Amino acid sequence: MTLGELCDGLAMSRQAVTKHLGILQGANLIATVKHGREKLHYINPVPIHQITERWIRKFERNRLQALSDLKRELEKRDE
Repeated sequence: MTLGELCDGLAMSRQAVTKHLGILQGANLIATVKHGREKLHYINPVPIHQITERWIRKFERNRLQALSDLKRELEKRDE
């Protein structure tokens, strides 16, 4: 999206959006490509996916272990 397109959907000034985009670009969360006079902004999904994996994996382990324990316990009762 262009800066103008991004600003249309937000209740923020153009300057504020530009500042936020600069921070996101510095964190490698978005990429920009110049196309003629326009500068297009794209979400970079790779670091977002890595962050998600790192955080969710911690919680998944416990949940999967709990399901496995429950399955074993229920199977014992059926015997």
